[in-house]
Parts: sequence; C-alpha cells; structure tokens
Amino acid sequence: MFLTQKLPYFTLMQNKYFKSSLTATFLLILILNAFNIKAQSIADEANSVHGYFQIDAQYYKQDTLIGAPIVPEKMLSNAFGNINYTKGKFSAGVRYEAYNNVMQGFDPRYKGQGITNRFARYQDQLLDITIGNIYEQFGSGLIFRTYYEPGLLFDNSLDGIRVISNPVRGLTLKGVVGKQRTFFTVGPGIVRGFDGELNINEALDSMAANIKTKVIIGGSFVSKNQPDQNPDFVMPENVGAYSGRMNIIRGGFNFFAEYAQKENDPAAANNTTVGGKNYFSYQQGDAMFLSTSYATKGFSFLLQAKRIDNMSFRSDRDATLQNLLINFLPATTRQHTYLMPAFSPYATQPTGEVGGMAEMQFKVPKGSALGGKYGMDITLNASQANLLKPINIDDSTTTSKLYRTNYEEVGNELYHDFFIEITKKFTKKFKGTFMFANQFNNINIVQHNTPKGPYKNVLANIEVIDLTYKYKGNSAIRMELQGMQRDNKDTLNLGSWVVGLIEWTPNTHIFVAAIDQYNYGNPVENLRLHYVYFSAGYTSGPHRISLSYGKQRAGIFCVGGVCRTVPASNGFAISITSSF
Repeated sequence: MFLTQKLPYFTLMQNKYFKSSLTATFLLILILNAFNIKAQSIADEANSVHGYFQIDAQYYKQDTLIGAPIVPEKMLSNAFGNINYTKGKFSAGVRYEAYNNVMQGFDPRYKGQGITNRFARYQDQLLDITIGNIYEQFGSGLIFRTYYEPGLLFDNSLDGIRVISNPVRGLTLKGVVGKQRTFFTVGPGIVRGFDGELNINEALDSMAANIKTKVIIGGSFVSKNQPDQNPDFVMPENVGAYSGRMNIIRGGFNFFAEYAQKENDPAAANNTTVGGKNYFSYQQGDAMFLSTSYATKGFSFLLQAKRIDNMSFRSDRDATLQNLLINFLPATTRQHTYLMPAFSPYATQPTGEVGGMAEMQFKVPKGSALGGKYGMDITLNASQANLLKPINIDDSTTTSKLYRTNYEEVGNELYHDFFIEITKKFTKKFKGTFMFANQFNNINIVQHNTPKGPYKNVLANIEVIDLTYKYKGNSAIRMELQGMQRDNKDTLNLGSWVVGLIEWTPNTHIFVAAIDQYNYGNPVENLRLHYVYFSAGYTSGPHRISLSYGKQRAGIFCVGGVCRTVPASNGFAISITSSF
C-alpha cells in the first residue's frame, strides 16, 4: 500500500510498519530511562546519545514566465531528525520524518509524518546483529546496496535483520532478509542476500609480513520473492542475482573488478509498448565494473569501465523511477558541483549501456616555470557512455523480447564529458580555479527514456572561472563566472546560459551570496530571463541556519548517480541543520 495525498494521519498510524516503529521507539525510551536512572557518569565514553536534525521549508509564488506552478499550501516543508544511542556493544536509533506537505520536486507520496527508521544493534567479536532498518552494500553494489540520501529523499533501507560474522581471521560473512522501505510503508517483495569476503593476507597471518600485495576476494547472492498476480503473463516469483569480485592493492596501486548476473526479471522497468501491446523482457541481465587507480606524491590516475545489460533489480516488479531499487549501478562520470557543468547530468541506464572514465591529476611543483611560487594542480577527465547494440533473437509475434549482445559492439553515443580543471594559488590571499568542458547528452534517452522523443541532442562548451580572495584570517570574497554555449535554435533545450555569483564570508559564522543565471540564448525572446537568487546564513558550531529568496530554474539534480527532476520555483526558503 502506498501513502497517497488523501490518506489521513490516523490511518497512517494503523499501518503495521508504524506499529512496529512505535514499539521500537517505546523500547528505546525504556533503554534511555534505564540509562538515566543508573546515573551513569558523563565522562563514561562507552555511553553516548547523539543526533542530527534538518528542516527545509519554502514559500512558493506562482511565476508563469519561468513555469513555477501554483502551490495551494503556499508553504511546503521537509524535516527529519535522527537520535542514536550507544552503550558498549549495544546501539539503537530512530529517525522521525515530517512532510507537510513535501516540497516541490519530490514524490507527493511523501506526505505525513512518523517514525520511518528504527534499529537495534549488538556487536561482539563473533557476531554483529541488527534488527530494524538496515543499510548495507555487497561489493560495489551491482546486486545489493541500501542507503539514504536526504537531498533526494531516497531511502531503500531493508526493514528486517542483518547478521555479520567473522568466524576466522580475514573472513567476513553477511546475511540479510527483509522488505524495503517505500515512502511510509514497505514494498511487497521479500529480499534475501548473502555475502562472503576473504582477505587472503589476513587469513595467511604468518606470511602477511612478507607479502606486499594485498588480495581480497568476495562473492554475493541476492534474491527477491514476489507473488505472481499478473493475469496475462507468467512472472517469476523468485529472481536471483549473483556476483564475484576481486580487489588487489599494492602500494599506491588499487585494482577492483566485479561481475554480476541476474535471472530473467520481466518488470515495468524493461517493458515497452508497441502497437498497443506490452513487450516484457525475459532476458537475463549482467553487469561488469572495473576500476584501477594509482596515486603517488604529486600524481594520480583513475580508470573505470562498466557494461550493464538489463540490470534493473527491484523488490516490486511494478515500481518505476528510483523506487524500491535493490541494487546500485555506479556512475562512471564526474559528478560536477558547478552549475553549468551539472546542467545536463548523466543518469545510469539500467536497461543497457557501456562506458568508462579516465582521470589524471598532477601537481606542478613549486618553484617551476609553470607552477610558480605556490605550484598548480591540474585535472584532466574524459568519460563516455554508449548504448548496447542488441540483436533480436525471438519471434516478433511473442511478448517476451529476447535478444543478444556482443561485448565488442557498442551502439549510439549517449553521453560524453571532457574537461580540464586548473587550480592555482597566485598569492597567499588569492587563488583561482579554471575549467573548460565539452559535453554531449542524448536527452531523449538519458533523461526522458524516449528514444524518438522531441528533444535534440545537446552539445555544449562550458567555461568556469572561480576566484577567491582571502583578505584576512577567516574573511573572504569568492566570485564565479560560468558560461555555457548550446544550440540557440533549440526551443526545448533553452539554448545558452551565463552565470555570475558573488559570495562574501566576513567571518567563520556568516555568509552572504547572490547568483544570477541568465538564459540569454533562449530562442523565445521574452523567455531570456534572469534567475536571480539571494542567500545568507549563520553557522555556530554544529548549528547552521540559511535563508534564501529568488528564482530557481527547472532542471535535474543528482547525487551519486541518482537523480530527480526539480521544477522551477520562485519564493522564500529556509534551512536549519543541527547536531549534538
């Protein structure tokens, strides 16, 4: 059952998930009370209570020029708080979330409030047992990863039990079982997994001192169970996935490789409609991820490659977007922080892609002709992703859509990003960062999953200048100038932009900033708008308050390869964070 906008709060509290949450909270209160009754010394480092809170709210104004919609509530808010307790080998915690109502850009099924995360954990030398909401990852995550990202409201935690054991030196065994969180309840599928990892050097303790090369091997198995309730097709009720991995480390060199396979899993994520008929894919999936890095003084490089074929793995075959993902498919592209390079980010394509990234960083020595008095840092990065090239092997009258692919063949280009970034300190008080990037993005497939959609492919040149002047101790002025040149005749992709930002930090507690994003290349003349945004904040220790006002453009916001669409908005916002 999903939480909808019309679900009253008292109905929400009758949900079984919330009953168990409230039980966990009651037990935690008893534990804390017992702790207080015993009047443990504050200096006892084995006992601690700590937490973190965040509140974000925005007042919205309609703005027809930028496409900011009417918000009936006028003000929307997201808030959460974590409280964790540790006593020796035992720990427990709860997270309370409140969306009244959820802010624009997030799934509206986040509506209401309640305890959404609770756990209790006991650890000793042999066993590590957790009950409640679990965050865990096997290998690189190709077949299993649960994690929480509040900036995206992404939480696919497993509500169940996890056991970790180290029966012998160098060997780690993990087992998990449970159901995944989806909004204010759990999904219908049961997820079960097992992972084993062996550190060969630790296992061969007597020889470890003479072995400079460390070798770690591992393997995983994960399955999901969901009843078949489809009246038209035979759906597999149990879908398994398995993987193997190896990690080799020697000095500054690190090599990691993982390969995974997934049994046939027809689902909404690999379903297509042709001529009014649904075509589910009963194709098996597989994925490969390789990463090699080397670092020494003043120099490092990173090489990554991946190949993914039909690897969407969810605990509900009907789920879409980012909901109920069991696995994580790592992005082999740079996650930019500057606005223009991040304007059209890349999103991993679980139905099929092949790609990679190469990055080299080196420091030009101090005192050299190029490095000058303070030296200089240079980063070169190139990443690319292409479609696979499937060859159909099933009869066109069936609804199963089987195909094969060859490793040596790739399809059309999806994305590329080539950039150079230079960071240079000119004086003790003045430094700068300079970037040039060239990007290509097949918007129809990458962002809209519509191969024959209305958007043109985006090709952009991007420049960034970021200058900081630290005029005394903890006081600084920072300025940014960014430009992006794109096709100014493309009415859907909005043409070229320029960005200007100035930020003043008079001391360690206060900052004031203003930014203007100007869509000067918009093919529609009256939409060549300035998106002006002001912000200010105050920080004191673990507490931070920020206020902002202005216009924000619509776009894609990504964290760690997971993205969400952000609508245009105009209004006042406040953000408060605090920890203890």
